[in-house]
This record gives sequence, structure tokens and C-alpha cells, in this order.
Amino acid sequence: MNSPSAQFVPSRSMSVYDPIHQINMWGEGFKSNGNLGATIPLIDEADLKFDSQSEDASHGILGTPNKYDQEANKPAVDKIQRRLAQNREAARKSRLRKKAYVQQLESSRLKLMQLEQELEQARHQGLYVGGGLDSNNIGFAAPVNSGITTFEMEYGIWVEEQNRQILELRTALNAHIGDMELRILVEGIMNHYSEIFRMKSAAAKADVFYVMSGMWKTTAERFFLWIGGFRPSELLKVLLPLIEPLTEQQRLDIQNLGKSCQQAEDALSQGMDRLQETLAESVAAGQLIEGSYIQQMGSAMEKLEALVGFVNQADHLRQETLHQISRILTTRQAARCLLVLGEYFQRLRALSLLWSNQPREPA
Repeated sequence: MNSPSAQFVPSRSMSVYDPIHQINMWGEGFKSNGNLGATIPLIDEADLKFDSQSEDASHGILGTPNKYDQEANKPAVDKIQRRLAQNREAARKSRLRKKAYVQQLESSRLKLMQLEQELEQARHQGLYVGGGLDSNNIGFAAPVNSGITTFEMEYGIWVEEQNRQILELRTALNAHIGDMELRILVEGIMNHYSEIFRMKSAAAKADVFYVMSGMWKTTAERFFLWIGGFRPSELLKVLLPLIEPLTEQQRLDIQNLGKSCQQAEDALSQGMDRLQETLAESVAAGQLIEGSYIQQMGSAMEKLEALVGFVNQADHLRQETLHQISRILTTRQAARCLLVLGEYFQRLRALSLLWSNQPREPA
């Protein structure tokens, strides 16, 4: 049996990796465009010190500068110093938010450990908390999956943090803050999306069917589900009209990115169809032995490990698409794009709530 981290490698007729590799290659092309993929040099105190030393040296050669020249340069220096102070304060607040987020996750883990101990004690006392069928029907009783319980608690915290970030980003855009401060917020949101992909990878190892079914999402979000998440090419179609105006080159780059996403999605979908066929064949070939099918499920279990690989590849495509579109756009455009994306998912969750709470006529 393969290891839990093994990934399914499709046949040559289903080249899953080529489209994703093509998307990865986009990053190299965008690094020189001066967008989020490129490093923006910041002016710091060392630069100011160097400028001051250079000015002193020039005084020794050229003599004492004119008093009016000094007065003219003072506002520019003050502006730089204010900008540096603002950058330091924004970075400090970002570190504090991250620390609070980590502490909240740690608190949730402690609560989970306590819950697991209580469940274990209940099982020892003859109580069973499970779902669905009992052991007489399928030959075994499924234990509580602590990996999924952990994911559900962490995901709830993740959504709360995302809502806070979206509110902060909306306020920042309305206040027309500088690009340097805006960049800090953009990078924070991108890191937050990376965190959900890490959490999903761990959850897929615990129960890949749970992740694939989207039970951790609202009903409206599950309507658009594709291999445990959103379909990148469809999301690009939704976002593109809402982040205008774009330059012709940006529009062309995003369209090409969408085509690459579509190719990768098609390859992954074809691989999923083939995996589903082989999994159905393995399950159908099983035989009942001593009232249980467990001994005949070895081949099917190996194919489920391949399914974990498909979920991870789909999430890699989603994450890489977010990174590439942020490199195509300017900092302010990327901030507006992330705001639109976050509000889109908020509206889907709101739609689910409205649908579930609407009054129903008696049958």
C-alpha cells in the first residue's frame, strides 16, 4: 500500500502536470513587471544616514549650502520619515494580529484535546458517539475522526479572520492609503489563503471524502464545488469584470492564465473520472468474508490515496492561480481583487443562510 502522502500520477494521455507547470512558468514572466511578484525597495534609516553623509561630504567641497535649499529639502525628508513610521506601525500591527491568530488556534487545539479525552472516556464506559450504521451492519464501528474535528474548529477561526481582513481591506481602500501600507495587507491575505490550503491537505489525509464532499462549506458554496474547492478558471471569469480598468497587456495575461487553468482543470477532471471508474471496479469485485468486506478493500484503499493526491493538485492549482493574478496586477488592483474575492464568498455564505431560514409552506 502506498504511503498516505503518495500522489496519483496520471497516464501520458492525461497530462496533469504540463498545464500546472505552464502556470508556474507564468511567475517567471511576471517577476520583471514590478507587481506583487517583484520586490519593492523600501527607504529605511540606513538610506537616510547615507544620504546625510553624502550631503556632509558635498558641503566640504562646495561650502555651506544655501539656507533656502535646506528648507526646501526638509519637507521631503519629513515625508520619508513619516512613511517609515507608518510602515513600522503597519508591520507591528500585522505581527500582533498573527500572534493573536496563532494563540486562538492553540486554544482551539487544547479544547479539542479535552473533547477527545471526554469522548474516549465515554467509549470506555460503553457509550458510542458515531454516525450512521452500527457494527452489525458493516462489521465495524467508525471512531470519531480527530483530524476532521480539528479542521472544523480551525476553519471556523479561519473564516472569522478572513472576515476581519476583508473589513480592514475595504476600509483601507476607501481611505486611499499608500501602496506600501496596502501591500502589507495584500500579503497578509495571501498568506491567509495559503493557510487554508495547508489545513485542507491535513484534512484530506484524515478523510478525503469529507474534503471532496465540501461538508465544511455552506450549501451555496458546495453548489460550485470542484475537487474540494473553487474552479480557478470560473472564478477568473467572475472577477475579471469587477477589477476593471485593466491595461490591454493585463487583460491578455489574465485571459492566458484562464486558458492555462482550464487545461489543468480538464486534465485533473479526466484523471478523476478514470480513478472513479477503477475505484468502482475494485469495490464491485469485493467478496463478503465472515460477514465483512474489510479484507477485500486493500485495492480500493490504494486508489483513495491517489484521490488525496488529486485534492492536493487541485489546491495547488488554486493557490498558484491566486499568486499569478496578484503578479499581473498592481498592488492596488490586487487589493481590490482580493476584496472582491472575499466578498464573493461572503455573499455565498449569506445566500446559504437566507435559503435555509426562509419560511417553508407546510406540505
